[in-house]
Amino acid sequence: MDFKHDPSTDFASVRALSKEDAKNEIEALREGIEYHNYLYYVKGEPRISDAVYDQLLGRLQELETAFPEFDSADSPTRRVGAEPSSKLERVQHHGPMLSLTATRDREEIADFVNRVGESTSAERVTFTTEPKFDGVSIEVVYENGRFKYGATRGDGMTGEDISDTLKTVRSVPLRLQGGNRPPALLAVRGEVFMLKQGFDELNTERMQKGQKPFANPRNATAGLIRQLDSKEAAGRPLDARFYDVLHMEGSLPECHVEVLEQFERWGLKTDTFNAECSSLQQIEERYDALVDQREKLDYEVDGLVIKVAHLQLRESLGVRQRSPRWALAWKFPPRQEVSRITDIVVQVGRTGKLTPVALLEPVDVGGVTISRASLHNEDEIHRKDVRVGDTVKVARAGDVIPEVQSRVAAPEDHREGAFKMPSTCPACGGEVSREGAYH
Repeated sequence: MDFKHDPSTDFASVRALSKEDAKNEIEALREGIEYHNYLYYVKGEPRISDAVYDQLLGRLQELETAFPEFDSADSPTRRVGAEPSSKLERVQHHGPMLSLTATRDREEIADFVNRVGESTSAERVTFTTEPKFDGVSIEVVYENGRFKYGATRGDGMTGEDISDTLKTVRSVPLRLQGGNRPPALLAVRGEVFMLKQGFDELNTERMQKGQKPFANPRNATAGLIRQLDSKEAAGRPLDARFYDVLHMEGSLPECHVEVLEQFERWGLKTDTFNAECSSLQQIEERYDALVDQREKLDYEVDGLVIKVAHLQLRESLGVRQRSPRWALAWKFPPRQEVSRITDIVVQVGRTGKLTPVALLEPVDVGGVTISRASLHNEDEIHRKDVRVGDTVKVARAGDVIPEVQSRVAAPEDHREGAFKMPSTCPACGGEVSREGAYH
C-alpha cells in the first residue's frame, strides 16, 4: 500500500483483518500520513485532497481502536492531543541551549565580522543569516528517526517536557523523512511560534468568551505549549522552524548550510529566508531585506541571526558562559507609533515603589493596542520633557513593553506644567520619600 503515490481509500473491513495484516496496514498508514504532513506543512506541496487525508486518518484511528496492542507514541493520531498530564516533567538537554548576544548597532556587527575573520587563516569566511523568530525555543529528540520527546529551553541546560503538545504541531515531524538511514539519536533545536492571523483569531475568540486577550503571539505560544492538557493546543495555528543540531550520533557535515539541507531531507522545516553570506555588505543587505519584509511575513521576527557557517571554526571560537562567540543577533529597531498623553498617573508597586505611567490615546504598535506606558521615574520624565497634552513617540521595548520614547513637537498641543511626584502615597496616604532615582 504505497500512500506516497496512490492514496487509495478502498479499505477492507477491520473485522476481516488478521493481526499481521492490521499491523502492516497501520504502519503503512502512519508512514503515508506523515509523508503527506511533510508535503503539506513543510514543503507546501500537497498531493492529496483534505477529504482523502481525513479518510486515511479516520482509517488509522479505526484500526488503532480495534487493535490497541499496536499503539504507538509517534502515531499521527496523537496530533489531536493526549490525556492531560498532572505536571510537566523536567528533562536534561542533550547540549546547552545557549542564548545569543544581541545588538542594534551596525558597528558591533562589523566588529563581529572582523573579529571572526582575524581568528582564522582561511582566505574566506562564510556566515549564514536566518530570521530571529519571536517565539519559544525548543529541543526535539529523535531516536532511530522517530519522535522521542520535546522540551522547552528552560534554563538552557534543563527544560520542561512538552512532548504531547509538540505532537499537535503538524510541522514537527513524528518520523523523519528521507531515504538515508536516520541517526540513532538526533537532538535538534528549533522555534515554535503562532501565525499572525491565527493569533488575531485566538484573541477574538478569547474576548468573545470574556477572557483576557494575549499580549502578543509569543505569549500565546508559550501559554499553549505548556498546557497540561495538550488538546488545548491541538488545531491552533502553531508552526515551527529548525536551525541547529544539539547532538547527533555520527558525523555532522562541515558547514551549517549542509546541516540545514539535511534538515530539509529529514522533513525538519527550515526558513526560506536563510542565506549564506561572505561579506559584511551581504549581511547588511540581508538585514535590510528582512526589515522590509517584516510586516509581510505570516509570523513575527525581531531580528537577523548571523552565524559562522563552518562548524570547525565555530568549535575554535568557542562559547562564553551563556552565549556562543560564533553567532550574533542583529535586532530590529523597536516598532514606533505616535500618540498623545492624556494624563500621567502614579502606580504603586507591591514593594511601595511609585512609578509614573502615561495614559495614552489608544494606538496600534506592531499589532498591539497600547493605551498606557511606563515613564519609569521623575528624572526620566524631566529628561525627556514630556507632559500631559504632549504628542509622543511610543514604542514596544524589545517588541513587548510599551514605553514613551520622546516628545514630538506639535503646534496643536496644549501642554500642562511639568510633572511632579506626589508627596503622599496615592494608595495609602503615607509620606513619600526618595531613594536614588525612585520614590
